[in-house]
Amino acid sequence: MKINRLDIEGEVVKQDDRYIVKDNKSLKNLVVSSTRLKAGCKTNGHSHTGQEEVYFFMSGSGEIKIDDIVYPVSADSIVLIPDGAFHQVINTQGISDLYFAVSYTHLR
Repeated sequence: MKINRLDIEGEVVKQDDRYIVKDNKSLKNLVVSSTRLKAGCKTNGHSHTGQEEVYFFMSGSGEIKIDDIVYPVSADSIVLIPDGAFHQVINTQGISDLYFAVSYTHLR
């Protein structure tokens, strides 16, 4: 199955004045979640015990904080999130959205 990298599609699972999050659960064992983070906004940040994630940044630029380290990100950045690490995405742009996808194991 082929999907559009700038619109992963899926069910809207979170939406507020900061972002829209969609989960594509087309696969049996993996979820591809996408987030369109508005200019100047940031995610709450969280961690997952027993789960790793891969972040694929598709458009825009900003930062990702993993535990106490902040990394710059932009289109085509890929970031690996270790098991249990706190992570938060910040859109440092004043104009454009930061769009990224996250792949992780679907825990049923």
